[in-house]
Parts: sequence; structure tokens; C-alpha cells
Amino acid sequence: MKDDQLRVKSHLQVQTDLTALTVVLEWLEKIVLPLLPHHLWWECQLILNEGFTNAVRHAHQNLPPATPIDLEVKVFANSLEILIWDCGQPFNLEEKLQLILKQPSDPLESEGGRGLLFMQKLTDELSYIRTSDHRNCLVMRKSIIC
Repeated sequence: MKDDQLRVKSHLQVQTDLTALTVVLEWLEKIVLPLLPHHLWWECQLILNEGFTNAVRHAHQNLPPATPIDLEVKVFANSLEILIWDCGQPFNLEEKLQLILKQPSDPLESEGGRGLLFMQKLTDELSYIRTSDHRNCLVMRKSIIC
């Protein structure tokens, strides 16, 4: 996805707490709702919800509640980027997605992994990288051309 002109960029930091999801989604709504068609807003809300709850439930499961989770949204003329930084142990996103897809049962019917599948299906680019400051960054990019 080519970089186009940046229209909006916003950063938010919250603690490791699922109740912060309300603040996170309200923050996203203020930034992107005026700029996106309604169906894309819903998709962005879903991928942010899944990414944030995974950071709280999995990446930070053994960390203190005061551990920060950083979020950033960038809206370009033709695309949107959502980044979520966590302080947990790194894991191989591609490998995990392949394991989920190889399950004998329907992956959407199993308890774990659905959120990763939703994020993969609703984004154009999905990656989970280890950063130089020893955090992980979930990167979700989506075209917003209607």
C-alpha cells in the first residue's frame, strides 16, 4: 500500500485494563468517523477492538495493570493505519494464523483465534513486529477507497 498524504494522526496511551476499551473506541470514533464511510468505520472499530483486547488478555496477561498500551491512528487520503504497542513477549503472528486455519473444525467456531482471523480478513496488511525498545507493535493497514 503506497503512502499517500497524511490527513490525521493521533496517539493514545491507556493502562492494561479491558474497561479502557470504551475510551479507546471513543477516541477512534472522534478521529475516523467523520472521514470514513459507515461500513469502513464498523470494520475499523472491530479490528481495534480485537487488537486491544488481545494486548490486554494475552500480551499483558502476566503484567501489572499499570503497564501502558500505546495506540496510534493515522488516516491518509486513501488508507488508514492502526498501531498497537504492547510490552508482552513476542509471538509469530503468521505462524499462529496458519495454525488456526489448519484446525480440523471451522476456526470461526472455536474459542480462540477468531479475533486474529477477523483482523486478517478486514485489513490489507497485518503484522506483529518487535520494536527496538523491546515492545511489540501490531500494525493494521486498510485501504479506505470506496
